[in-house]
Amino acid sequence: MRAITLFLVTILFSFISLIQGENKKKSTKTPLIFEENFENGYSRWEVTDSKSWTHRKVDSNHVFGINRRKSDYKPKVRSPYHIALIKDVKVADFELTFDVKSTKDTGGHRDCCVFFNWQDSNHFYYCHLGANPDPHSGQIMIVKDTPRKAITNNKNKTPWENNTWHKVKVIRDTKKGTIEVYFDDMNKPHMSVSDKTFGKGRIGIGSFDDMNDFDNVRLRGK
Repeated sequence: MRAITLFLVTILFSFISLIQGENKKKSTKTPLIFEENFENGYSRWEVTDSKSWTHRKVDSNHVFGINRRKSDYKPKVRSPYHIALIKDVKVADFELTFDVKSTKDTGGHRDCCVFFNWQDSNHFYYCHLGANPDPHSGQIMIVKDTPRKAITNNKNKTPWENNTWHKVKVIRDTKKGTIEVYFDDMNKPHMSVSDKTFGKGRIGIGSFDDMNDFDNVRLRGK
């Protein structure tokens, strides 16, 4: 009888420990600090060229997108032209997810860009999700007062399809220095690298010089 009681007590404590562990996981999950579905406009975004961006309704859903390849924005050093930054938010470590649809096939450098740890227009990281990777396409890039430079040697193509929504995720850990970029497959990185040049900064979406629609932006961070 005593052995049975001890067995039941052991099972009970194991169950309690399991519950406490799950609650701890929930409590330490990085909080959601920004969410945008563009149903109420884009007032929380700062763009480099307002003429290049359009807020519109497509199939009963509002999106925010780049409407032309050319831009009046002229960066000091060679870097993307179409940039929309979240206002009043700066993070070091984060997880960013969003939906994106490429609306014009421009060939091998057809792209979407994600900007992060943005210090100013001459100091930031961005990932270039170009269709065909090369030293200037399909890489994680750094802009440090000089023209953008790849810090990866990615060989994975980005499989853009006309009129198809894709899911993008970027995870940044500044202590480790890791940057992980996911495209459609949220379990396996499309490209990754480790670099500790920039810490806390702004977050943005856009393109080097292509056309995209964006929706359902979610940012988790501290």
